[in-house]
Amino acid sequence: MFERLREDISVVFERDPAARTFFEVLTTYPGLHAVLWHRFSHWLWGLGLKWLARLSSHLARWLTGIEIHPGATIGRRFFIDHGMGVVIGETAEVGDDCTLYHGVTLGGTSWQKGKRHPTLENGVIVGAGAKILGPITLGANAKVGSNAVVVKDVPAGATAVGIPARILETGKDTAREQAARKLGFSAYGVGADMNDPMVKAVHGLIDHSVSTDKRLDWIVAELKRLGSTVEDEKKLEDRFDPDYLNKIVD
Repeated sequence: MFERLREDISVVFERDPAARTFFEVLTTYPGLHAVLWHRFSHWLWGLGLKWLARLSSHLARWLTGIEIHPGATIGRRFFIDHGMGVVIGETAEVGDDCTLYHGVTLGGTSWQKGKRHPTLENGVIVGAGAKILGPITLGANAKVGSNAVVVKDVPAGATAVGIPARILETGKDTAREQAARKLGFSAYGVGADMNDPMVKAVHGLIDHSVSTDKRLDWIVAELKRLGSTVEDEKKLEDRFDPDYLNKIVD
């Protein structure tokens, strides 16, 4: 039990840069409280104490603003950021290392009994306000953009955006994504065809960076082929290090 608690708390520090202390996380994070309370409610549900489990989850909803049906199956290292308005239905299944932001719904589209809520495989990220509806499956490491409405399966590693959600082409923006991650910025759920001037400007800058890097790599390769010595990246970084410059001046 304590090992699971340590996991649930440590994942907050991994995914929320605003988290500062263990005590702060333990006492002020409703997403953590909702997950811990759900584990208790789900245990009661498994014992057949359905009413007591529903009462427990109802109290958790009142205190945290997050509604998780006690019948839902939640994996390890599950993180709900902010959390207000999150709803997870009875037959929903959430794998390990998944992340939901506020306003997310894992809901159903049918009044029929049986499996009627989504399945999220390991590592899925769902942006704020997104609705995942029906007995569909989001593959491992899939991402859903904010406010998207997903009613069909999402392949593993894919990104779904829009209403109704569409799958962004995989592999098309690989160079751009790699450059963005290198720069420390890689927003999920943002497509190249979005009619947003800010998105287009950022994509343009990243594309220019990729093009420039390719040209520099070609120039370096040609210089080496002609027998010139090209300093490696570490030496070039040292040249711009103030300590290095001070040593030269001294």
